[in-house]
Amino acid sequence: MASKNIGIKEDVYERLKAHKRGDESFSETLDRLLHELDSDWRTNAGFLSRQAAADLEAEVERGFEDLDDAFDERSDGIDEQLSGES
Repeated sequence: MASKNIGIKEDVYERLKAHKRGDESFSETLDRLLHELDSDWRTNAGFLSRQAAADLEAEVERGFEDLDDAFDERSDGIDEQLSGES
């Protein structure tokens, strides 16, 4: 496998070294840490533009309004059935 050399500050090296497990190589440590970071949903939080976030929020709100309307209609129908009206 090909490899690359990188330069890092000594304090960063010490932090990375502190994350190593057993006989894990630095490459394996970095791979593990990056995988953990990539799989954390919070990593991608904030990836929407303000406009896209506003559009999404508006769509979710419309969905809640539609759901509320559906529940209201359903409960009205149930009320009518229970009261004997049809």
